[in-house]
Amino acid sequence: MDDRYEAYTMLDRHFYDAVRGVGPATPGFAAGERELPSGWRRYGQDDWTVVEPTPLELPAQGWKIHASAALDSAEEILAKVYEYCVPRGIAFKFLRSPAALLARVSKYAPRGYSGKFITIYPSDDAACERILTELGEQLDGLPNPYILSDLRWNAGPLHVRYGAFANRYTVSESGSVVPAMAAPDGTLVPDRRTPVFRTPEWVELPEFLAPQLAARNAVTLNDMPYKVERVLHFSNGGGIYVGRDTRTGDEVVLKEGRPHAGLDARGADAVHRVEHEYAMLKRLEGIPGLPHARDLLWVGEHRFLVMDYIDDGVPLSRTMGVRYPLTDHAATDEDRQRYTDWALDIHRQVSETLDAIHERGVVYGDLHMFNVLVRADDSIALLDFEVSCDAVESVRPGLGNPGFSAPATVTGVDRDRYALACLSLALFLPLANMIWLHRPKARDFAAVIAEQFPVPHGFLAEAVTVITGVDDRARPPALNVPVRIEPEPHDWPAMRADLVRSIEASATPERDDRLFPGDIRQFALGGLGLAHGAAGVLYALDVTGAGRFPQYEDWLLRHAKDPGDGARPGLWDGMHGAAFALDHLGHRAEALDIVESCLRDNWEAYASDLAGGLSGIGLNLLHLAERTGENGLAEAGLRAAEIVAERLAAPDTAPTVSGRDGFHAGLMRGHSGQAMLMLRAFDTVGDSRFLDCAAEALQRDLRRCVVRDKQAMHVDEGWRTLPYLDVGSIGIGVALDAYLAVRPDDEDPKFAEAAETIPVAAHSPLYALPGLYSGRAGIILYLAGRTPERHRDPLLAAQVRSLTWHTLPYGGGTAFPGGGLMRLSMDLATGTAGVLLALGAALHDEPVHAPLLAPKTPVPSGAGQPKTGR
Repeated sequence: MDDRYEAYTMLDRHFYDAVRGVGPATPGFAAGERELPSGWRRYGQDDWTVVEPTPLELPAQGWKIHASAALDSAEEILAKVYEYCVPRGIAFKFLRSPAALLARVSKYAPRGYSGKFITIYPSDDAACERILTELGEQLDGLPNPYILSDLRWNAGPLHVRYGAFANRYTVSESGSVVPAMAAPDGTLVPDRRTPVFRTPEWVELPEFLAPQLAARNAVTLNDMPYKVERVLHFSNGGGIYVGRDTRTGDEVVLKEGRPHAGLDARGADAVHRVEHEYAMLKRLEGIPGLPHARDLLWVGEHRFLVMDYIDDGVPLSRTMGVRYPLTDHAATDEDRQRYTDWALDIHRQVSETLDAIHERGVVYGDLHMFNVLVRADDSIALLDFEVSCDAVESVRPGLGNPGFSAPATVTGVDRDRYALACLSLALFLPLANMIWLHRPKARDFAAVIAEQFPVPHGFLAEAVTVITGVDDRARPPALNVPVRIEPEPHDWPAMRADLVRSIEASATPERDDRLFPGDIRQFALGGLGLAHGAAGVLYALDVTGAGRFPQYEDWLLRHAKDPGDGARPGLWDGMHGAAFALDHLGHRAEALDIVESCLRDNWEAYASDLAGGLSGIGLNLLHLAERTGENGLAEAGLRAAEIVAERLAAPDTAPTVSGRDGFHAGLMRGHSGQAMLMLRAFDTVGDSRFLDCAAEALQRDLRRCVVRDKQAMHVDEGWRTLPYLDVGSIGIGVALDAYLAVRPDDEDPKFAEAAETIPVAAHSPLYALPGLYSGRAGIILYLAGRTPERHRDPLLAAQVRSLTWHTLPYGGGTAFPGGGLMRLSMDLATGTAGVLLALGAALHDEPVHAPLLAPKTPVPSGAGQPKTGR
């Protein structure tokens, strides 16, 4: 599970959300509302409140000061900053509310900005030293977390780093639009905000900061009797490391706790949890399958728990992935029986270990797929006892995996029994997070499992009873039952209406940051584009026959005119996507205004990808040129194609596997999206050089693919393989089909192999997510675009029908969960709009396809079917 999603689940039980403003649900800081003198202004900026004198005169960049704060010290720190800065004319900004601060210090908050509560803008280095000295003395001793990206001033809450003051942006090496500052020659370079203190190479550390740097460097791990050898995991609470006891040579795990950081829902920090876990492991000492706690020590202000390392243990989630038969289209009844026997034995071992823990009067409290290790001999071990508690305690844990967390009415050891019931289902259908969204979904899961595996009926029935037999009436997630998805054209209007009801019910036209809730990336990319914004949802509604929604189009028009600083330019990620959708909806003048604004930027320096770079931009420019006849758009689109072609002529220096160093193979982020632009450029001017470039682009992505043992080609990420539309082999297949439709006589053996093996990746019975980018909807879109008889294709019908596995009720209709399966999503890339588009591609009476990915020439019947005897 991607830890980033956890931080966006605190505000809304249905949708991912970020703390933005203040109101009844998120009250602000009292100190932040105090009256300002004449000549000052206060205004909101995302989740910040800015307080500054007018007119404001500041350099564009320099040494800036951050004040960190714990939840119980924030009000006092903010009051002292107000009292110091306002009389002296010093500008600053602060997080608007305690909820916004909690989001910055919680366990799963990004480490790069963790703890930053207030930013103070000194006018020069001398002012910086003066503020640090004077204000630092006033704040000294107040509780605060360390800001990893900064240098701490003495022991107080003030920290300092060199960076941008003004909002300026540039394109990073990976092609992303990122905050920027200027090098001495005026060139904009990324203002890196990683969890490590560093200064730009041209900036000299001021003399007054030298003692602070020396103090920072003096704290090392060398004085403890353990040597750290590698990192297992980082969270905002600290790292988990594998090391060695220098006295014995034994391999150990060191679990770090940072003070006032990594807070859980009860406000406990990582230090508290590390100390608590040590105590719990000592209490449970001797139970088979539990690690032995060796030591508890301080290094600087960080707390470390040292325990045995289980060297041959692999998380159950990963072990299951290797064995699981529903990801293998060729699995036999014997394979499913063998897996069932193994899974039931794992469940038995976990149950017996929990019984032993309960006999000691302890609730484990954190059972889920990542905390169960499976050894080479198939015996199990349990990890992570930081939320374990005495069985008689009634306090709810502050952390927990949402798919395994019991309702508030469940207490004591019954919490573990509830999690064990969830494990009963997750071992056979790994979609447990959806149960938290709608507990009756457990019945659907049990029915699917019974169809797929020879699991005893009583085993499933007991799990469903435990999960659904609780009083959850106080917070019903919905009042309706989700529709059943069927591959029948005559059912399509009713299914479409059901999905549209949920999309309409989710709309928030009163918000400025988004119209429809979607993936967490909409808070970084904005709520306008095709992938995660309003443009994609409105496009899907229109092309599937769901109708037009003038009030929502007005929202997109209004916000696209003034998208704010840092708006992305790309087709799927940003403003070109908004322009495409607006033109599609008949707002051509506004669409062309957006494109004209984008072309005034340094767009030729963008990366080459389809999602946010030149390939998507070039496709949109050539598309609009064809619709309008404007030569300037065609020239710009062909210029984008020429730049991408020039880059493809250079040696292939990308990593040999996908997903490393910012490179991803596939349609949206890899070379296959570039092939789509090359094909469109060929259509436009007829130059076969562009076809050669398309072939080169496809070959580069295919080098990052592997044919699995069941004849399915996937993109290879080293530790896993991916079949999906965005960064998987299916997306490559979309581009390959388009290429072979133009150049069917290409005899490249890699193309021939891929043409046979990529379609096999669409045969899997299970895809963990339902969405267009990385789930079953993308598989359906691919199949619908290449079958000559959409309504009679049994594979397409099976994939459509299996979308029911992910249906959830919302707002009187049916919705689908997004990334992480912890919240619903309505966007095109990950949520309900993408499923709507895919169903339209399969069932609508008129052609439906993804934006600027035209339908492919149908392939001969039977192409891509697995061969026998291979």
